[in-house]
Amino acid sequence: MTPPVITILSVPVHVVRMDEALAWAAQAVAARVPRQVCTVNPEFIMAAQGDPGFRRVLAEADLNIADGGGLLWAARRQGATLPERVAGVDFVERLAALAAQQGWRLYLLGAAEGVAARVAEILCRRYPGLQIAGVYAGSPRPEDADSIVARIRAARPDLLLVAYGAPAQDKWIAQHRQALGVPVSIGVGGTFDFIAGVARRAPGWVQRLGLEWLHRLLHQPWRARRMWVAVVEFPIRVMLRE
Repeated sequence: MTPPVITILSVPVHVVRMDEALAWAAQAVAARVPRQVCTVNPEFIMAAQGDPGFRRVLAEADLNIADGGGLLWAARRQGATLPERVAGVDFVERLAALAAQQGWRLYLLGAAEGVAARVAEILCRRYPGLQIAGVYAGSPRPEDADSIVARIRAARPDLLLVAYGAPAQDKWIAQHRQALGVPVSIGVGGTFDFIAGVARRAPGWVQRLGLEWLHRLLHQPWRARRMWVAVVEFPIRVMLRE
């Protein structure tokens, strides 16, 4: 069930296409053993360099998908291959479609108040038959963990999508996944905002040119520091490791 893996700056990234990631998720739901998926991008890898706890979470995750064209470039630089970018937003959409077909139940946790509920409405409209086990903004604060875990356990979802932002969401899942008992838990970052229309995603042609970072910077200038890390510091670190 474990796909091949390559390592980029000491962070494992699994070699999967979208369809293979979906097949992995289907097997994980059937197995009913709590597993964690991380949507890894250059920012994740750079954050992990200075955060041993986050690095450990990524090392122990069950599936790290390549959510960033920079990872495909980095793989080529070291003579390896990542077959395609598995963008977190697209992965969630495809999972929702598959969940509607298979009868899986989704729980949406995180984002600003009201956003997860809006996402649930949109996904149910797009994928008739989709079952939403619950929605809750919540927070990654330790003092809130017990009540949130209890909510999710009572809802008994098959898939848990957590939108607290990285690395908080990924650390939260790693800490609580056994108590949650959910077969597949995924940190989805800003995916809820994109689906709900709170944030604008780059057009397809911009994504294909590898310029999604520029689109996000133009629409979210507060992300300048994060874009610098992903677009400048990350490739420099990769080249220095050669």
